[in-house]
Amino acid sequence: MSLVTRTVSSHAAPMRQTMPEAEARLWRQLRDRRLLGHKFRRQHSIGPYIADFACVAARLVIELDGSQHADAEEADARRTAFMVAKSWTVIRFWNARVLTDMDNVLREIIAHLPPE
Repeated sequence: MSLVTRTVSSHAAPMRQTMPEAEARLWRQLRDRRLLGHKFRRQHSIGPYIADFACVAARLVIELDGSQHADAEEADARRTAFMVAKSWTVIRFWNARVLTDMDNVLREIIAHLPPE
């Protein structure tokens, strides 16, 4: 394990303990293969980044953005470009949308997953 991987992984564990409400609600829908049998991981390391959620088999990353991301477009774009270059598909949702429109968020995620 490289130093970068160890450093990123050491940050992922505490993040799993303190999920914002939107992440916690989405995780309840994704965990234990609840979404069409697909296995998701939370706070999954991809290179120097930690994805909010990842379905490794489908190479799908789900990122949830809170208000702090409004000023972080460049950093988010670099992060997304890195993951796309590593053959991941990245979809992003605002926290508010997850909290108010979960059914359509799940439909959009399903649209990016391979058939069962």
